[in-house]
Amino acid sequence: MQSPLFGHTEVQTGERWSLQNERLLRVALSGHEDVLARQGSMVAYQGMLEFDGEYQTRGQRRDRAMTGEGLDLMRVSGEGTVFLANLAQYVHIMDVDHQGLTVDSQYVLALDSGLHWEVISVDSQYGVSGSGKYNLNITGQGRVALMTSGQPLMLRVTPDAYANADSDAVVAWSASLRVQMQAQTSSSGVWRRRGNTGEGWELSFMGEGYALVQPSELLLPQNAVLGQGLAAQYGMGQHGARGQNQGNIWTN
Repeated sequence: MQSPLFGHTEVQTGERWSLQNERLLRVALSGHEDVLARQGSMVAYQGMLEFDGEYQTRGQRRDRAMTGEGLDLMRVSGEGTVFLANLAQYVHIMDVDHQGLTVDSQYVLALDSGLHWEVISVDSQYGVSGSGKYNLNITGQGRVALMTSGQPLMLRVTPDAYANADSDAVVAWSASLRVQMQAQTSSSGVWRRRGNTGEGWELSFMGEGYALVQPSELLLPQNAVLGQGLAAQYGMGQHGARGQNQGNIWTN
């Protein structure tokens, strides 16, 4: 057989974490350390690997019930290579160090099993869509694979140069940053999610670190009943992007 497809064979590398291509993650397992991956994200594997549902602690289950934020993970163990992807989104590998990483759970594809994560509350007094109310704080030493819709922008934040980003486009940021949520509208139009400008809620980052932004805002949730009540009109509550279709940028 002959075909240009044979140019897309497995990328050979000695790295544990690597990209097969910009939308496909390759993780090599040697039997010593497991990897935690998004449930259903395995597209192929080689070798003697096992896939098990990952146990959630009582605290993690409680946080998930109260906030809607959490991770549905599977544990991959054994010896071999696993390929992970989700809806052909772009995949990015990041090293987590002592500073930690704050991220919206829907953008996490996989992480080293030695990392710890917990739900934290971010400065927000409104249940608006997008990032900003509850997120995950990932700590420890290891790697995490994040997903974006399109090629992202990494914003550098310094004490002399803070940055703002649309809350619906923010993916993750350094846990050391101070974060505030604000509306880029007049006070009289604050409850109009986009006001008359096409812009609305944004996150303001201050301190020293980085903020990762994707070139796409969350789409409207599936099966949302638009035009019924304030929640539906302004994208909040159970009719907002938090209410349905979580973890899915595109569609089901």
